[in-house]
Amino acid sequence: MKAPQLALVLTGVLLNAIAQLLLKAGAGSLADVELRAGNALAIAGRLVFNVPIIAGLACYALSVVVWILALARVEVSVAYPMLSVGYVVNALAAWWLFNENLSGTRIAGIGIILVGVWLVARSSSGA
Repeated sequence: MKAPQLALVLTGVLLNAIAQLLLKAGAGSLADVELRAGNALAIAGRLVFNVPIIAGLACYALSVVVWILALARVEVSVAYPMLSVGYVVNALAAWWLFNENLSGTRIAGIGIILVGVWLVARSSSGA
């Protein structure tokens, strides 16, 4: 995979990862809301005026546009596995930003993902 293609794929992946982190940050405002039909308007109101959620949705929308551009230039069998990098970014960011657990098992899984992504990326260069 050439550098411009890789940059496009990783930009899409990172925008998607940022979207997840923003949605998580905004989701805290819904933690105390009971999930039932009678609360639909209250939930909608909290979503509509929640800046992190709106920003997260905007990042998702932008990531879709970037991803489509990437798919026009990269084989889907190479691009799609690259989405795994988003898990790595989110696991590390969630540990740092939200104090989420990053156990040895998760770290081992992250290492395996990174090796897999590296192998897939190399396979597209004819190596």
